[in-house]
Amino acid sequence: MLVNPSNAQAETQLQDLSKAARAIGQRVLILKASTERELETAFATLVRERADALLIAADTFFATQPILFALLTARHAIPAIYPWRSYVDAGGLMSYGASLLDAYRATGVYAGRVLSGEKPADLPILQPTKFELVINLKTARVIGITIPATLLASADEVIE
Repeated sequence: MLVNPSNAQAETQLQDLSKAARAIGQRVLILKASTERELETAFATLVRERADALLIAADTFFATQPILFALLTARHAIPAIYPWRSYVDAGGLMSYGASLLDAYRATGVYAGRVLSGEKPADLPILQPTKFELVINLKTARVIGITIPATLLASADEVIE
């Protein structure tokens, strides 16, 4: 898993992952990066350690680098899963996470309620309710992996 140590949520993300990995008997390599240079180093470590796959943590810095991630994962033929579809649109393999479009809509509704006079403190806190799985088959072919038909059938969108 790749996390940004500068992210306030990094420790929580790592704790959740470690707990899940123990539950299914998997070993997890933790990589940290908060700059482009550190991303290059992290990918070199992935290759050296012969990692089977990469999970990218949700992070604002990472979200600004979807093309770099697509290039690095393709160069090193590492299957990666991302938190948002923008990475897949840029050439990443797959994403699973909250629909940002749905979150933006909810933000607009909230803004409308505040502009109509409701107090922000009186509004409920919303959690994501729509999650999406997006798979890029072009990328799968480039890195030489086959996506199981059952996973493709579960996808909200498949990019061919």
